Amino acid sequence: MSGAVSSLGSSQISSEISTVEARLEKPITALQDQQTTDKAIISAWGVVSGSVSSLSTALAGIKDISTINNRSATSTLTTVATATAANTAAVGQYSLTGVTLAKTQEIYSAVLGSGSAKLGSGSGSLTITLKGGKTEQVQVGSGSLTLNGVAAAVNKLAGGVQASVIGTSTGARLVLQGSATGSSQAFSVQGTGALQKFDYSSAGTGGSGSFTRAQAAGNASFSINGVPVTSTTNTITTAVSGVTIALAGSGSTTLSVSSSPGGIANAVDSVATSLNAALSSIAKETAFTPATSTSSSTSSSSATAGPLLGNFTATDLTNQLLTAVSGAAASGVTSNTIGLSVSSTGAVSFNSATFATEYAKNPTAVTTLINQIYKSLSTVTTGALGSSGTNGSINAQTTGLNDDVTSINSQIASITTSNNDQLQILVQEYTAAETASTSASITESYLSIFNSSTSGSSTG
Repeated sequence: MSGAVSSLGSSQISSEISTVEARLEKPITALQDQQTTDKAIISAWGVVSGSVSSLSTALAGIKDISTINNRSATSTLTTVATATAANTAAVGQYSLTGVTLAKTQEIYSAVLGSGSAKLGSGSGSLTITLKGGKTEQVQVGSGSLTLNGVAAAVNKLAGGVQASVIGTSTGARLVLQGSATGSSQAFSVQGTGALQKFDYSSAGTGGSGSFTRAQAAGNASFSINGVPVTSTTNTITTAVSGVTIALAGSGSTTLSVSSSPGGIANAVDSVATSLNAALSSIAKETAFTPATSTSSSTSSSSATAGPLLGNFTATDLTNQLLTAVSGAAASGVTSNTIGLSVSSTGAVSFNSATFATEYAKNPTAVTTLINQIYKSLSTVTTGALGSSGTNGSINAQTTGLNDDVTSINSQIASITTSNNDQLQILVQEYTAAETASTSASITESYLSIFNSSTSGSSTG
């Protein structure tokens, strides 16, 4: 035979299979690229959704500014009294004169040796009679029958009287003090057993038994703008509507209640900060950065584009947010006049000093304007995020993309299965061909030997 049978080497077969495999992978690569793009857009909308959600939360702070405290109270002499004012308090001045503090009753015993010295043998008890005839029983065992032990037993009860032991150069005294102020909070003490000598009548004006009154329980008293007021405590909440007065010492002072926009300003500032964050997140996801190049190749950069570049929904969301602020106006007051302004670059800023000045001039108009801004921004954020049973524009953007990602996963899985089957068939065909080629080569070699042998015999 003049021809020769040859076979493909294993390296050549592997190369052929790799070439086919690369061709089969191209559709999968294209699908994966599309999936990467879809996921980048979904992620970008997630960032925007988070910032818009934060803005929605901040808006709750100005939903009803009537609930924000816009009153402040000051005192000309805080050592006499201080005050706080609710937002319902009337603006004005209140002169407090002749302030006398409410007091607790306080009594002390005779000097009875040291605080740890035994008071006698056996045990004893104290019966403390409080307001309205209520009684408290203090039992002291023989092992605790000292001034320190009696004080500890009284305080453990944590009732209407507190106890302490005060040491002197000649011994120690047991001191009992009422837990509440007011003339009705006077108390009496009666001792039994080893504590029999400890008794005191609240009706007395001096000492009785071993106790002496150091301070009588009494009401606070003062005048507000000339009107006499008494109170069982040093905190008065009913004298001036919406104003809480805290008495601190004797004397006179003037309380001033004025309009204070600080709480409202803080709420508006929070909205401005959150609004800026939302606008910045949208700007970042829609940004285009052109390529740069310098003489140094290491300083060059390729052009980059945000995932939402050219997306109308994202651009429209920015415009709606800005318009809700820049377009607000009420009773001659605008966002700019209350210190809430939008720059040429689309950044929102808030000036609390400007706000305070405008609020002082026209609080009603400013309140109306803030309500308008709240409603406008709330409409925009709800439209973007959706509400109960309603999908927002952001969800509408991502729903189709999520479906596309899921569909691509299915397509990739299907194509991968098909490719594996085709490659398996190809490997089998190459294996069969190589087996056939090997068999043919063996036959060719045999025939070659046969032919050579036949030719040699003929020539002999």
